Amino acid sequence: MLRKQETKKSLVLRTLDVVEKVGNGLPHPTTMFILFTIILMVISYITAKMGVKVSYETYDIFTKSLVKKETEAINLLSSDSIRFMYTSVIKNFTNFIALGTVFTIIMGVGVADGSGFMSAVLKKIVAITPKKAVTATIIFLGIISNVASSTGYVVLVPLGAILFMSFGRHPIAGLAATFAGVSGGWSANLLIGTNDPVFAGMSTEAARMLDPNYTVLPTGNWFFMVASTFLITFIGTLVTEKIIEPRLGKYIPEEKIEVDDISLDEKRGMKFAVISLIIFFIIVGFLIFPKDALLRNPVTGELLRSPFMDGIVFLMSLFFMIPGIFYGIGAKTIKSDKDIINLMVSSINNLSGFMILIFFAAQFVVFFNYSNLGIILSVKGANFLKETGFVGIPLIFTFIVMTAIINIFIAVDSAKWAIMAPIFVPMFMRIGFSPELTQAAYRVGDSSTNVIAPLMPFFPLVVAFAQKYDKKSGMGTMVSLMLPYSIAFLIGWMILLVIWFAFNIPLGIGGPIHYLGV
Repeated sequence: MLRKQETKKSLVLRTLDVVEKVGNGLPHPTTMFILFTIILMVISYITAKMGVKVSYETYDIFTKSLVKKETEAINLLSSDSIRFMYTSVIKNFTNFIALGTVFTIIMGVGVADGSGFMSAVLKKIVAITPKKAVTATIIFLGIISNVASSTGYVVLVPLGAILFMSFGRHPIAGLAATFAGVSGGWSANLLIGTNDPVFAGMSTEAARMLDPNYTVLPTGNWFFMVASTFLITFIGTLVTEKIIEPRLGKYIPEEKIEVDDISLDEKRGMKFAVISLIIFFIIVGFLIFPKDALLRNPVTGELLRSPFMDGIVFLMSLFFMIPGIFYGIGAKTIKSDKDIINLMVSSINNLSGFMILIFFAAQFVVFFNYSNLGIILSVKGANFLKETGFVGIPLIFTFIVMTAIINIFIAVDSAKWAIMAPIFVPMFMRIGFSPELTQAAYRVGDSSTNVIAPLMPFFPLVVAFAQKYDKKSGMGTMVSLMLPYSIAFLIGWMILLVIWFAFNIPLGIGGPIHYLGV
């Protein structure tokens, strides 16, 4: 039972307690970017004075051939560099690719979430779920719910506990399974969510250090994400039913719990939403399926490089916004255009912390690129990897495990990628890994340890939910409970990525495994 775990902690739990203490002592991610920028200036001064430089080959898009280049470190404390940094601050922020894409899609998701559409969908599916499929269903829904940011944590995690208890099963097992889906499956989904444009934007910025015309699409990991959704659902179900529930034992509730179906207003809202989605898909079909369709490439007629793909983020925003609006009208949660605008404003307000983080992250990325240290690190790192022969699958494994460990200390996934992408994306490009592959490997490691990261923002909330059923549950209790999920997800996900790599399967639309530009 959980209480025994609380009284006598294992070596793993004692270690994780130390990790929690160290992690809590770290500065805010925004502060870290300020500190990193200061450190970057000092390092650039030292390397420039030492005359550090590298020679390498790169692909020239005009001659369509490899050309030799030499790059040396630039001192960020020189007069020219200080003038550049001073005059580029605003442009660095406004030109940061992740900013516009996140704003665009979050408006649509905000309407769908704020109108109650996302919650109603989750509740309806849970209410009609048969007993044998309960575990798989709530894990699957947990994964899908992450397109709406915190909805899964706030709505679905406590609902998973109630659903399990209504079937005579341990509520904390239901809570753990749902949490595993929502948080452990953060990088898996059937849909393109708010995270995909964020990662794609940062990966693009990093890739353009080596290839100025390279663009990572939000759909670059989509195929891998879809497969990951079913993998995580299967693994999560297995861990819940074979490890977690036997460990927790039988739970006897004080009273019978039933899961209510959605109300009449919510049912009417769902009908409106479904009709609006059908019309939406019909219109999109007319815009992309005919050979001479408006959103196809007007010259080649293809979809991969077309207006459709260039505007995919806006289309995904509409995919959430339109049913959200019509649901709200039917459910009477939206009564005027003002309500729609207010939901958009509310969703943007929730990005205030992200905006501040991005402001300083953008400065760090641009200054890092300007100093040429990114190119120098990527060239020297790639050369080292080639000389040692440490490439291919062993390198992917090492990178994933390293990311998983870092995630325990730094909980904000976008902050970690903003730090790591400028180093690892160009470095791995030089040994033939595409930015999309590096990004996918990062997301595997990052998601796998979310469920055992005490610094993850929603971790205390999940602990509070657990305390409703076991008052002695604490951080250590939840970490020990979620550890089997974390290990199983990490192993299973790495195997899946290796299969993808071995068979050279595209990671998504516009997401190759290999980079052939150098």
